[in-house]
Amino acid sequence: MTRSSTRTVLSATATVLVLSLATAHPVAAIGGDGGRNPSKPGHAGGGASGKELYAQVGQSRIVVKQSGGGTAKPSTGSLAPVDPNWQPPACWYEPVATAEQLKAAVEDMKGTSKLLPVNSQRRWSEELLVETYDKGEQTFSSEVAKNYNVGKRGMFWRDVVRKGHEDDIEAMDCSRTMFWQNAGAVPDDPNAPTPEVLAAYAYDKIRVPDTKVELKPQGKSTVNLPTWVWLDKAVFKDVEVRAELPNTPLYAVTTAKPVALHLEPGTDDAKTLPASGDCPVNEDGSIGTPYTKGSSQQDPPCGVTYLRATGGEPYQLTASVTWEISWKGTGGAKGRLPNGTFATTQDINVREIQSINR
Repeated sequence: MTRSSTRTVLSATATVLVLSLATAHPVAAIGGDGGRNPSKPGHAGGGASGKELYAQVGQSRIVVKQSGGGTAKPSTGSLAPVDPNWQPPACWYEPVATAEQLKAAVEDMKGTSKLLPVNSQRRWSEELLVETYDKGEQTFSSEVAKNYNVGKRGMFWRDVVRKGHEDDIEAMDCSRTMFWQNAGAVPDDPNAPTPEVLAAYAYDKIRVPDTKVELKPQGKSTVNLPTWVWLDKAVFKDVEVRAELPNTPLYAVTTAKPVALHLEPGTDDAKTLPASGDCPVNEDGSIGTPYTKGSSQQDPPCGVTYLRATGGEPYQLTASVTWEISWKGTGGAKGRLPNGTFATTQDINVREIQSINR
């Protein structure tokens, strides 16, 4: 059976299961229409103002903070992983409410038609929540509690799905309904959060400077004469993103370090220097060498030579910086994630100098 057909069968099976459960219990499947269409995947929307429990299940509570970057205006884009097969976790569990918060949320539902998300696939009515987390009598879920565990130290947890991966079959791996976890501990579950999960989450939050390179000559290049390209060390520095999961000891610091600049001239009628188009980072953190007076006839360590003049439309010079990604976190854990790239494009006009022989 192909992966596509397997995905279809599993999705259909999951839909049938949710439909049958909704018939036997006051349960609504989460759908893009707020839970009224059990066959439509998606997440519950926001609920009561100021109550985290009603918030969208896909909204992570991980707190991130970036430092570094060497510029006051970091890019609004994100890094593109060099490895297209990299698969960060599609889902994980996070603490969402204390015993008192859950109890207050359920009491707030009395006499209303509100539904509370207990995971990314299901929303429950007040009746089912009372049976499960107050009376502890509900057999539909193994995640039961008495009087919402009021008086105990700990929190209720539920799943979070990585943004943009809501429809991935892997997101269904985190299928537990909201469950209790004692304070100071992380769930013994294959989908429990780890420092590496936080590091991967931070990867998506990395913002690096726009890759606008310095050029000489500026404005217009000349056919067969090299255009010098460089990046100042003061602009391109390491970028750090720290991710912490509140109410747990978990954290990770993900670091992006610039390691190379790659040039694409925007036309086949050009050659790059070096020939590969890859300009390494110098020991002082700069890339390439700034042009100095009298160097016009020399080949730059990083640059491009255009062999044909532009004919009205400028060439599009693409400069992409490769960032090496590493991380460290709770308990001395550390590792690497796939390198990332970020590219920008600049207009290059190329002129041809006419010479007259007398």
